[in-house]
Amino acid sequence: MDVDYEKFISQVKQKTSIDLSLYKENQMKRRLKSLYEKKGYTSFAEFFASMTKDEQLFNEFLDRMTINVTEFYRNKARWDVLEKKILPRLYENNKQLKVWSAASSTGEEPYTLAMILTKFCPVQQISILATDIDEQALATAKTGIYSERSLTEVPQDMKKQYFQKKGNVYAFTNELKRTVTYKKMNLLSDPFDSSFDLIVCRNVLIYFTEEAKDRLYKKFSAALKIGGVLFVGSTEQIFNPSQYGFEVEDTFFYKKVK
Repeated sequence: MDVDYEKFISQVKQKTSIDLSLYKENQMKRRLKSLYEKKGYTSFAEFFASMTKDEQLFNEFLDRMTINVTEFYRNKARWDVLEKKILPRLYENNKQLKVWSAASSTGEEPYTLAMILTKFCPVQQISILATDIDEQALATAKTGIYSERSLTEVPQDMKKQYFQKKGNVYAFTNELKRTVTYKKMNLLSDPFDSSFDLIVCRNVLIYFTEEAKDRLYKKFSAALKIGGVLFVGSTEQIFNPSQYGFEVEDTFFYKKVK
């Protein structure tokens, strides 16, 4: 047992309520070790002692822990399924959907959702909750400023309509920015709201242990309406969906049936 890392897990949990033991150990340890070595520390103990005094270092720890790598329309074929198959069914029953981007990172995902939803209803009817554990990521999301690289998959008509080029960056339109409400949340420990029609949680579950994933699937299921959908990332297939009251509606889309 790595006593240095075990103690670090305990200290982080006490300070932040983040339970690193629910993340895959080898991945997390390797990622955080590379950060502390880059900063000149030789142990998790040294790293934690500095982290408690240095807010910037603490934010870098959160950044490294959460891996904020994202882009608009990431894995675009899945977003096409959402637009052409999932949303038409959801809108049949309800003209004002309750939507949650559960690991929203720097905002590309909830803003992608907002753009797609404009095809189904007026902007005034769109309301998206977007949550993340990383305050810096949330702050970036609220600016709505993005590099050209993160817009690679955005369809040209959407890019023209909802982005304005400013120098070498792109600003997302204020009209759609206002449809998204950002909130800090720890998915593993914080309570969830309920009666969602659609929950998007992509490319974050891969970092959790099986025990943590099991807990999250149960929480997501409880947060959805019957007929509501959980949309996960392309490496995050649920192998026993019926255990959580889900059935497969399409690849990586799980409909709550009970």
